Amino acid sequence: MHDNRPVAKVIDLLDPSRNTIFSHSPDQARKIVREGTPEAVRSIDGHFAIVAQNGRRIRMARTIGRLMRYFIAKRVDGPQLVVADRIDAIQHWLKSEGLGNQFHPSYTRMVPAHYVVELELLGCPDPNPTYRRYFTPPRGTLPADLDVIGRKYIEAVDVEISKWLERLGDHKPIGVCFSGGIDSGAVFVLTYHAMLRAGMNPSRLKAFTLSVDGGGGDLVQAREMLKALNLDMFHEPIEVTPDAINVEQAIRVVEDYKPLDVQAGAMTLALCRGIRNRYPDWKYLIDGDGGDENLKDYPIEENPELTIRSVLNNMMLYQEGWGVDSIKHSLTFSGGQSRGYARVYGPTTELGFSAFSPFTSPPVIAVAEAIPFIDLTGWDHEQLYRLKGEIVSRGIRHVTGMDMPIFEKRRFQHGVMNEQSFTDLFPSDERSYRRLFDSVYA
Repeated sequence: MHDNRPVAKVIDLLDPSRNTIFSHSPDQARKIVREGTPEAVRSIDGHFAIVAQNGRRIRMARTIGRLMRYFIAKRVDGPQLVVADRIDAIQHWLKSEGLGNQFHPSYTRMVPAHYVVELELLGCPDPNPTYRRYFTPPRGTLPADLDVIGRKYIEAVDVEISKWLERLGDHKPIGVCFSGGIDSGAVFVLTYHAMLRAGMNPSRLKAFTLSVDGGGGDLVQAREMLKALNLDMFHEPIEVTPDAINVEQAIRVVEDYKPLDVQAGAMTLALCRGIRNRYPDWKYLIDGDGGDENLKDYPIEENPELTIRSVLNNMMLYQEGWGVDSIKHSLTFSGGQSRGYARVYGPTTELGFSAFSPFTSPPVIAVAEAIPFIDLTGWDHEQLYRLKGEIVSRGIRHVTGMDMPIFEKRRFQHGVMNEQSFTDLFPSDERSYRRLFDSVYA
């Protein structure tokens, strides 16, 4: 006989203080999610992860910038829904309730960004949730004019940064996770410019660059960029030794086994620990994560599942993966950056920081989706890869008047150490990462 009783209780382990909502009070935002109308959820401006119960229905919604997972626990008085930002938070709660034997990481589910996820009757067996998209930006609506595109895109980023700065107030120090690449460079320049425009003291600002054992190209690149902008007084290298990079620890913090995300997470963890050791009370960080996803700046040739047609024809492919209705959709993880943002979220929360990634904001993604990539590239890979530097540099010039240097793309994990050290530290086989992931929960 099926146990079709509704959820007896919702255990909400999410920390609401981690939400950054500009448009509504926390209670108003929760009420909107409780009612579940996708159009209303879209009106919530900011970064959030919210669960709310409306009678027999439970609804959950999140943006890329917040993680959200859930698990159905079985009890005598009925099923309980446990919601948290991390797998280990769910595991710890189950153990504290004497329910640890029910746990397995593959039984947890990640709420995909940009959807209202709804559960109604939960019991045995557990029914699948329903997904209703609340964010569907129109595609390809901007003219094929790089000046217009750059202006619209960077203006949208500038607005998000300005709202965030206003929320912080006038005195809290702000750190930029800064490689000197296009995205972190844009974030630093826009943050500096927005502070001046608002009459804030820019001495609160620092650009933190990670360097492992003095290696990697990021430190040189970062210095060159800031010197060219006459802003090198804001630079602060965070130099660590190779033993600061621990793959197993990164997997525990990121809670994933995807090699690129684990590698980036390991470096973010080392950067955050270096900042924390130097500044015990520092809280606020801002970064350029999401810029590659928005402007589709990943080498397609490195992924055998992708073609330029799949990248340009599928809405928000890099942000969301193949979609919740796809046969490739994982039950345990969502897709794309909705999943991969753990490389930022895990390390920053582990070390007590509050991180903000303006490129993951829906208004910024909406402008990116409006770019007519097909018209601009004619399906040519190299044309696609050149677009990002053109768009961002033109936009930065329009918004700030600055000519920001543009350097060749390099992944974060490859820019902070030399190639041999990277090879020595990180396994080359994805199965090794999977084994380490499984060992965390053994």
